[in-house]
Amino acid sequence: MGIVLKTPRQNFKTYEFEVSASNQIQITSIPAGNIFCYRLEAIKDLYSWLKNERKGEWVLLGAKNQQEVPNPGTVEEWARSEDNPIHDFYGLTESLKGRFATFVPPILEYMGLVEIEHNHKNNRIRAITEVSGQLSIRHNSS
Repeated sequence: MGIVLKTPRQNFKTYEFEVSASNQIQITSIPAGNIFCYRLEAIKDLYSWLKNERKGEWVLLGAKNQQEVPNPGTVEEWARSEDNPIHDFYGLTESLKGRFATFVPPILEYMGLVEIEHNHKNNRIRAITEVSGQLSIRHNSS
């Protein structure tokens, strides 16, 4: 059983995430059951980008499906850019490589690394620049 989170819009769309045996973030949308996989390094890379390159300033999430072109300067654009640390998509699920900005930022929020706005649309994210402890994923104690 993974950890259940809500999407940034907080519109009752929830999903479960867990780290798979192959060191991928596996997202399962609830109740649809769609599965999205992202590279595990997306967590540290996104936090590092927000903290060091964006200097803790607010950045639009800009979630888009894989077939849609993301808006410039958004988290979604960064997650597909040749300028990110892996020089490619962080998404691994064929035809479902998008929606990075929907699913990965709430994991960082859960970890206490970022703040996310929770509006109906145009949500933004920023790094919490004074983070104590290590960059690691917490596990439920159930």
